[in-house]
Amino acid sequence: MKSFNVKALVSIGMLSSIGFVLMLLNFPLPPFPKFLMVDFSDIPALIAALIFGPVAGILVELFKNILDYVITSSETGIPVGHISNFIAGILFVVPTYYIYEKLKTKKGMTYALVAGTVIMAIVMSVLNYFVFLPAYTLFMGFPAMSGDETRQMIVAGILPFNIVKGIIISIVFILLFSRMSTWIGKQRAYRV
Repeated sequence: MKSFNVKALVSIGMLSSIGFVLMLLNFPLPPFPKFLMVDFSDIPALIAALIFGPVAGILVELFKNILDYVITSSETGIPVGHISNFIAGILFVVPTYYIYEKLKTKKGMTYALVAGTVIMAIVMSVLNYFVFLPAYTLFMGFPAMSGDETRQMIVAGILPFNIVKGIIISIVFILLFSRMSTWIGKQRAYRV
């Protein structure tokens, strides 16, 4: 049991570090607002969740965002984007994990990733409308947006961006998963 705890902690630390590095390699997608960036940092969290369970995936999401906040956010100091990224990661990773646990096939992983993308995109749209966009404008001192402006930004920018981001991450993860599924299965066998 002790070797499992040490192995899990070391693995979560390594995957968090990899997730942090992947966060640094973010890039914008041309049709969307420049503050919306795509990165592949949710992939290590998915791997952690598949091997050690959903709490491990959540911890990887937490640690990579803390690392990124501490190292890269010295100019603004406002953690709204990191909190948003953390919650979006959870909304993507946790449903994907639970749906895959029910199906346990490569096709099931595809369904799980699609469901994770849809859940993340919809819930993040609601949270952006009620929480994140108002908090960001408040802390940054920007003029408050009207309900119509906020709704337009979400419908034209945030919702489609999250869908596209989820699709991109899902495609990359499926390619990795097809190569790593045997290894992930062996690692899962050792955790019990």
